[in-house]
Amino acid sequence: MKKDRIFASGRAKIEPFKFTEQVAQVFDDMLHRSVPLYAESIYRQSQLAAQYYQDGSQIYDLGCSNGNLGVKVMEQFKDTPFSMTGVDNSWPMIEKYLRRLKKYTGPGRVNLLCAPMEHIKFKNASVVLINLTLQFLEKQKRDALIKDIYNGMNPGGIFILTEKTIHEDTELEDLRTRFYKMYKRENGYSELEISQKRDALEKVLIPETVDTHYKRIKDAGFSCCDIWLKWFNFTSMIAIK
Repeated sequence: MKKDRIFASGRAKIEPFKFTEQVAQVFDDMLHRSVPLYAESIYRQSQLAAQYYQDGSQIYDLGCSNGNLGVKVMEQFKDTPFSMTGVDNSWPMIEKYLRRLKKYTGPGRVNLLCAPMEHIKFKNASVVLINLTLQFLEKQKRDALIKDIYNGMNPGGIFILTEKTIHEDTELEDLRTRFYKMYKRENGYSELEISQKRDALEKVLIPETVDTHYKRIKDAGFSCCDIWLKWFNFTSMIAIK
């Protein structure tokens, strides 16, 4: 696993964060050092996908990146046929996923699309997964996307959304921020790396409160919704149609 050193050197100007080839090369290290409970999250999501998948339906993995979750889904299904569409607007990420698929010999059908997730026409979905991706979409497009997902989902299907969230209470938000910085320092990131990456993400990653996500999911039509995994400012929610 190549070590993430993208922001290790001082920069005169911090450019907005993008999922470039450079990021794709160190993405796994970046995830494991920056996203608490990442491995647990994608493993449990793959189990949920296997349990809720309806024969002949479709799994959508939006913001599929290099296929970490997709690989876990394939492992869960083993010899059981399934159909999954992975969507990401970063071609370097899709390329890495495609290379991983060359080793896959199971009966499941995995299609990859390099496209904005808001352009996808959802049909016959029983499982839709979004991991740390809605936060990069313009706020004015988020309601429509979740509504489109709901409309394209079969009754009994599940929607799982994992996001970095914020709290409206200043004291609690400060607490979350302190512990997240502590987490990154414990995983070897310097103060310079933490600061420069935060600046790069400032106008690119726009988090929202848990209540905002709840309301959006409920307004889309989902009958029930709950938080199934949480670590300070990282929240994973599940909704059932």
